[in-house]
Amino acid sequence: MLVLAIVALLVPLGLSLRDRVDAEVRLQARSEAEVVAARATSLIAPPRVVQLDALAARAARAVRGRVLIVGRDGRLLADSAGAARGRSYASRPEIASALGGTVAQERRTSKTLNEEILATAVPVFAGSRVGGAVRVTQSIAAVHSAVRRTWVGLGIIGGIVLALGLVAGSIIARRVSRPILGLDRAARRVADGDLTARAKVEGSAEQQDLARTFNGMTERISLLLAAQREFVADASHQLRTPLAGLRLRLEEARAEPTTATQREDLDAGLSEVDRLAEIVTELLELSRAGEGGRPAATTEVGAAVTRLAERWTAPANDAGCTLEVRIDDAAAPVACHPADVDRILDALVENAIAYAPGTGILVETASNTIRVRDGGPGLSEDEVQTVFDRFHRGSAGRGGPAGTGLGLAIARELARRWGGDVTLTNAPGGGALATVTLRSAAA
Repeated sequence: MLVLAIVALLVPLGLSLRDRVDAEVRLQARSEAEVVAARATSLIAPPRVVQLDALAARAARAVRGRVLIVGRDGRLLADSAGAARGRSYASRPEIASALGGTVAQERRTSKTLNEEILATAVPVFAGSRVGGAVRVTQSIAAVHSAVRRTWVGLGIIGGIVLALGLVAGSIIARRVSRPILGLDRAARRVADGDLTARAKVEGSAEQQDLARTFNGMTERISLLLAAQREFVADASHQLRTPLAGLRLRLEEARAEPTTATQREDLDAGLSEVDRLAEIVTELLELSRAGEGGRPAATTEVGAAVTRLAERWTAPANDAGCTLEVRIDDAAAPVACHPADVDRILDALVENAIAYAPGTGILVETASNTIRVRDGGPGLSEDEVQTVFDRFHRGSAGRGGPAGTGLGLAIARELARRWGGDVTLTNAPGGGALATVTLRSAAA
């Protein structure tokens, strides 16, 4: 906008100055020619050669051009360039007009000088009759040079104005944007889990109101999350105590003489108590997974898969599964805490063992990706998205082993907490394919 404003102002001004310079040059040439003509009136008849030569020389220096004086017949009487006297100039258009009593001024190309010139001719009167003429010729290059100097001067002024405008604009923009940038930094810190971040109240009245609103919102979120964490922790603690008591009572009842049916019911009750305790633990873990705020951490994908194999090879064998791992040497470190990577992989492999017993399980790495493939029944079309819903166990889970339906939800929450994701699709040739994609530590 500043450049457009400068151009809009300076271009018309430059054109006006160009026309003014041209007009001034023409006026100067005509005025000097008329002064020479007035002085030559008493010198032209009879011609006083010495005085006419001196007059032409002085005038030529004044106009920085060539001045010649001709008689009534158009023959040369004096020339500042020193041309021979007696040469006829009557055929030159401007001199012919001047000898006719008319002032002439025109631009034309000089064949002698091979350049464009401005020729100005005025009549010299001897009484009431025309006794001769005076012609002043100037190179247009001088006019162009003056115009160029004008444009250069305007360009310098425009550059100075532009520089000052940019400096002033930068200062104003910085003062306007500083509160917004501060608010953006505070918002990023909150998004990363730092709920103690607050925006500085500064700037215009609207920006200050926005900062206060943001700080109030952050304070409210902090209080709500703190209350949520306290509730989950208290609920987990309070539920564990009666669950432990209930389990003890069921175990005591199981130790008493009972019928086979009663023992079967008590065993089922113990299993449900254990499942309920596991749900409480998983809910607590799921709540913590969404909190954020952990310090930056990295882990090696290959090392995480190696640890996985050490933990799950024996349980997989007990379930009749074969656990195979393939580690890509090009696998890069990922931005995720090692404990969270382990928890994600544990949930996926535990799912594979539980819902695909007696099959092969393949865990392989590729760059910042870990894939877990099993040979189980796979997913139905409507389960591809809902399988990550909390407490959703799917058709295979409902007919298979007991579970909480929270493992995949926890895995996805942990991955997304670090900027990654977990997906589950049907593998080509059968089975399920779980893919863990984590953000590269170098990103």
